[in-house]
Amino acid sequence: MKTMSCKQLGGACNQKFHSETFEDMAEQSRKHGEEMFKQGDEAHIKAMNEMQKLVQAPHALTQWMESKRKEFDALPKT
Repeated sequence: MKTMSCKQLGGACNQKFHSETFEDMAEQSRKHGEEMFKQGDEAHIKAMNEMQKLVQAPHALTQWMESKRKEFDALPKT
């Protein structure tokens, strides 16, 4: 099991996510972001707007995802 924070995954808070896989970790982060968006959390909305810039540049998004995957892979298991 590995742990990353919302901030580590491009978000705006210190919410912790725990998972065995990067894909599951990313999904937890996405769901959290959606919930924060629904709640109108300004910090998370700002972070989502920054992520949208990556989506518009496919190579940038791929590079970002690979860097986060490497960060996940380097984490110790708890």
